[in-house]
Amino acid sequence: MDRIIGIVLIVIGLVGVAYGGITWTRQSKVAELGSLRLTQDKSETLPIPPIAGAVCLVAGTVVLTKSGRRA
Repeated sequence: MDRIIGIVLIVIGLVGVAYGGITWTRQSKVAELGSLRLTQDKSETLPIPPIAGAVCLVAGTVVLTKSGRRA
């Protein structure tokens, strides 16, 4: 379980440091007239500050190191 947490923290840290956050697109229905559908794409971002990314990266490395020594 510790290894999974460590890997997740490292991935979040790398995303935070390299990209500054996670971006995704959500599609919402605006109107529907018979067979005609109008949709709107909305881009949303979950920002991860670089400092928080670095902290997650270090914490994930520490968790992986500690779990490797116990096993």
